[in-house]
Amino acid sequence: QAELGKPQRNCYTLPGIDFAYGLYTERTDGGVPEAIGHWNTIKPRAHLVREMPRDYIAMNRGALKAGYTTAREYNLYYKAKDIRRKDDENSRFNKCPPELPADMTYGIKTRSCTPFFDLLHHRYQQLWMEQQRALTRAERVEKKKVIRLQQSCETRTTLLRKNPLPPKEESFWHLPSLEKVKPHLSTFPDHEARQKAFSA
Repeated sequence: QAELGKPQRNCYTLPGIDFAYGLYTERTDGGVPEAIGHWNTIKPRAHLVREMPRDYIAMNRGALKAGYTTAREYNLYYKAKDIRRKDDENSRFNKCPPELPADMTYGIKTRSCTPFFDLLHHRYQQLWMEQQRALTRAERVEKKKVIRLQQSCETRTTLLRKNPLPPKEESFWHLPSLEKVKPHLSTFPDHEARQKAFSA
């Protein structure tokens, strides 16, 4: 039966105070007493000695100093004196770090603050309008230059219309055999009178 003066309950009853929700993880490390009383350290790993590759440059230099020339002598020298590369040669820590300026800062530069004064006074609109006006002025100047070039580029036909060539003088045809014939009569008293008459 429902309790008197109370709403009817339609839910399950909760468990006691000692009830733990979720999964219970059993402690296997011994807790605080185990940590205080014992030193559980990690065992060191066995260092694997890596076999370094052969240093053929040093071996070739030594064989050359010894006076070997043939391939068989070189192979025998390789077996007798097996020189390996040093571990320091392959180490990445031996490489020099990149040279950077002292005042270099890493990361992205901070963006400059927004100029609200310019925004309120429509400064960016005015700058854009000035740029557009300058562009239109430059386009007009270019168009005028093109028109002047088109006007100045005249063809031979237009030049001949303005300045026609002088008419050719008609030259009568003469026989080539009669062109170098000397005169048979000389009516001048002397050669000087003749030159004087021709010069006049």
